[in-house]
Amino acid sequence: MSLFFTIIDCFCFVLISLAVIYLLLFALLSQRRKEKPYPPAHQYHRILVLFPAYREDGVIVDSVRSFFDQDYPAERYHVTVISDGMKQETDEQLRLLSAEVLNAHFENSSKAAALNLAIAHQDPSAYDIVVIMDADNVTVPDFLRKINDAYDSGIKAVQAHRLAKEAGTDVAILDRVSEEINNSIFRQGHVQAGLSSALIGSGMAFDYEWFVGAIPKVTSAGEDKELELLLLREEIFIEYLSEVFLYDEKISTASAYYRQRRRWIAAQFDLLGKGLRYLPQAIATGNLDFCDKIFQWLLPPRIVLSAFPFLMGIITLFVHWTLSLKWWLVVFLLLSAFSIAMPDELYNHSFRKALRKVPLLFLLTVINLFRTGGVNKKFIHTKHEGGSV
Repeated sequence: MSLFFTIIDCFCFVLISLAVIYLLLFALLSQRRKEKPYPPAHQYHRILVLFPAYREDGVIVDSVRSFFDQDYPAERYHVTVISDGMKQETDEQLRLLSAEVLNAHFENSSKAAALNLAIAHQDPSAYDIVVIMDADNVTVPDFLRKINDAYDSGIKAVQAHRLAKEAGTDVAILDRVSEEINNSIFRQGHVQAGLSSALIGSGMAFDYEWFVGAIPKVTSAGEDKELELLLLREEIFIEYLSEVFLYDEKISTASAYYRQRRRWIAAQFDLLGKGLRYLPQAIATGNLDFCDKIFQWLLPPRIVLSAFPFLMGIITLFVHWTLSLKWWLVVFLLLSAFSIAMPDELYNHSFRKALRKVPLLFLLTVINLFRTGGVNKKFIHTKHEGGSV
């Protein structure tokens, strides 16, 4: 039994250590903030802005109203809202704002279905860029202009810097911190290393012609991950514009966290299975971006990764204290990675108080790991209540 435990302990240590070193490396790289602003574009490209909205009456009107404050020629961008399950009154308010409203009546609602409907409704040659927003997103006036600059310089896929609106609950505070850590590691750190940024579901922009050909292939509830897979297979670099901000409402309750993470984990498992079949080809052709993405999707959820070495350190402490030393080193390196990646302004009393919710969220995440069956084929709505920036 002692030999068996030692083998299992070493095996787990190697796997977890690789994941922790990966996170620490990109956390360190994220600190090399050498901004490379793209030069002003030679022309204002035609932009289609899509707002998929499923029962989002409480937030969509304010989001679209604020979007029309862009310092970009009004005749060069067009806002379309895909209205699914919303009130007629809401649709009329959106039309008064000069937004196009497409009414959707899906048997199985999903963001992918909404995007496909919108693209099918448009002239394939009418636009140069497509921008994907969420119904609760609020952005800055130079958002489209900065995306246009990047596109004019040859960038075909962009992820903007999504920030949290005001977070009032412990869960929302932890969600905000988690997203900023992910922004540092999987976006800023990656582009600093010459690798593609991860997409995040909104604040995304793509070459319109590419998107028209790609979106019919997207069918899962993890449309951003599926788009990543398609982009990286074609070796299209995904840029991260860290100084181009949009604001997003964070989940505020443990139940909403559970539903959201269940969908995310299911999507990651599903897309990982699809991506692995292309891995040998990616290795053979030297597609490092694709290989990195597959490794990234193999990583366990950060909250599970945080708890596992801590629990192993306690367990091995009682088996033989020397076995625990390596686990406490892993805990230290992991906390260092998160500390480096987390913006200084988020270290405050509210964050420290919110940490009490971590055990509950860890438990919910572990449960989700075993309840992903069928989730990726149906839409799990996260309700938004609206909030200030």
